Amino acid sequence: MSTQPIVLVVEDDPSQREVLAYNIRAEGYQVETAANGDEALLRVQEYAPDVVVLDWMLPNVSGIEICRQMKAKPETRGIPVIMLSARSEEDDRVRGLETGADDYVVKPYSVAELLARIRTQLRRSRPSSVGQRLEFDDLVMDIEEHRVFRDEVQLKLGPTEFRLLATFMERPGRVWSREQLLDRVWGRDIYVDTRTVDVHVGRLRKVLCSTGGDDPVRTVRGAGYALG
Repeated sequence: MSTQPIVLVVEDDPSQREVLAYNIRAEGYQVETAANGDEALLRVQEYAPDVVVLDWMLPNVSGIEICRQMKAKPETRGIPVIMLSARSEEDDRVRGLETGADDYVVKPYSVAELLARIRTQLRRSRPSSVGQRLEFDDLVMDIEEHRVFRDEVQLKLGPTEFRLLATFMERPGRVWSREQLLDRVWGRDIYVDTRTVDVHVGRLRKVLCSTGGDDPVRTVRGAGYALG
């Protein structure tokens, strides 16, 4: 339906990072990587990943601190975090989960198990990637049948507007920058001017309001767009 789900791998060991990236990419996901905490926080802001696979022990800023900062901000709070750690004691697991991690995997782990856990988190953070139905107020999107309804009236959306609306409906209220929307809707390998985003948002708004309802897409000055 849309571009690949984005998985951010944060691991300071180069060989571990490459193995993880290779296997996650082989599952059909887009992979971004970071070698330390500061880099990880920049990648989160830049790419708005669908899942973060986060090593606990990192130089400078620990994985726990990265997780805490992500969960403290409204724009990144909803991104699932899978914590990787050699710490297997119950107290460590509890600390990781209490900081906001959505899952906790103890090293050494099997890649197959980690991939299964990534898929589980994607069902929550990127439901369109697994064909789930999306709903927001009077909007209903059927991913598998590629249909959108507003107040039970079917709307005719082009493929780009459909992907754009799916992105908005997956995380209502989240403000997306034009660059993030370009990466997510058009893909990183395609060069498109940021003004193209404005054109397609305008087309989407026109269709959404064609039934007489209010415009659900909000322009956030200097930041981007949000649904609701």
